[in-house]
Amino acid sequence: MTPRKLLKTKAPAEGSTAVAPAQPNPELLAAIKDLERDRNLPAGTLIEALEAALVSAYKRNFTREADAVGNPVVLVDRNDGSYRVYARRTVVETVTDPAVEISLAEAGPGYKPGDNYDVEITPKEFGRIAAQTAKQVIVQRIREAERDVVFDEFNQKVNTMVNGTVLRYEQRNMFVELDRAEAILPLSEQVPRETYRIGSRIRVYVVEVRKTSKGPQIILSRSHPNLLRCLFQSEVPEVAQGLVEIKDVAREAGSRSKVSVWTDEEDIDAVGACLGPRGSRVNNISEELHGEKIDVIAWSPDPATYVANALQPAKVVAVHLNERERLAEAVVPEHQLSLAIGKEGQNVRLAAKLTGWRIDIHSEEQWNELAAQRAEEQREYEQVAVMAEIAAEETGVELTPELLAEDEDLIRRLQELQRAVASGEPDAAGAGQGEEEPGDSAGADVGGGQEGVGSDRG
Repeated sequence: MTPRKLLKTKAPAEGSTAVAPAQPNPELLAAIKDLERDRNLPAGTLIEALEAALVSAYKRNFTREADAVGNPVVLVDRNDGSYRVYARRTVVETVTDPAVEISLAEAGPGYKPGDNYDVEITPKEFGRIAAQTAKQVIVQRIREAERDVVFDEFNQKVNTMVNGTVLRYEQRNMFVELDRAEAILPLSEQVPRETYRIGSRIRVYVVEVRKTSKGPQIILSRSHPNLLRCLFQSEVPEVAQGLVEIKDVAREAGSRSKVSVWTDEEDIDAVGACLGPRGSRVNNISEELHGEKIDVIAWSPDPATYVANALQPAKVVAVHLNERERLAEAVVPEHQLSLAIGKEGQNVRLAAKLTGWRIDIHSEEQWNELAAQRAEEQREYEQVAVMAEIAAEETGVELTPELLAEDEDLIRRLQELQRAVASGEPDAAGAGQGEEEPGDSAGADVGGGQEGVGSDRG
């Protein structure tokens, strides 16, 4: 920072009032220290804001003097609380704007280009104005600083769970009182059938913190899947310590959720740790969510096993994966079919969200029929593929099985060609001609022979 140098003997600008001597102001320093202690606001920030506000007050109340001196600045002494107004100009070699610049020769020895050249111009009647401005600035700065503190505090709490108290409802949105802040729980983030009275304690998940003209706006949620993660961390010590990891969460808030857990500790049962003795831990979480049913399953790196686990409580016989379509087809006993699907498809829907696979459910009988149908379709496809290969050899035209499958007439002709090739005939066209020409020639021969016989007899 460029050093500030004072020329105390320099007279004030023409037209300004007489320079007032700087008066110590211990009350100002005491007030700033109290704010620093009570409101957790840095004193330096308050003083800098006060200096900027006093400059504005000087320009507003001493317009003539401000125009004459160019660039006024106010400096508050950190030791005794006194304040002074200076006309500041920058030392340059060649002056282009006399209002804000001064030549090196005029500034005198001890200055170099880039230094600040300050002349004190504190008006005598500036004290009353400064006091009023200081009060307004400090009050405003307190509001702004508190808003910044609240924003920074809760911005660090995004994606975490906090405790609050229900304040009021406005247009079906719930307002919650947190520590030193007021947050909103929008209707879209509330859970159906959950009701809270004003003054009730509530656990919520911090989704987002926004800066607005009225201060920070804190968005909360009760339906977010990660609220379930936070509840497990608070209820299950193994999860809080990192011994058990929550891999995935699928939730239909207020109704049912599925949580997959995993651990690499051989002596820890991940599912058992989350359930707790006689299910006490998961029951506590369910009560916090007003009776929401929670399924805790074991995560597996094998997709088929993971899908089978995700469909619990249904017992899965087998899972067939289609990697290309990311489709998992689960086979269950006939009596487990409705359990695997769940009420209105909820169980299979949550399992699909949890695993990231599309899931189709089949009973054993349905799967056997489907497997037989697919085997038949595969055989037909292979036959069509053979036809396409024969057609390519005979005609030189490349045909794909997919193209043939769309043209039944073409398949029929190729089947005739295949039979012709199998019987040793040259091609399908020749086979067709051979059926007609032998008959015609045979008829001619027979006719000729009969004529010959008749003429001989004659």
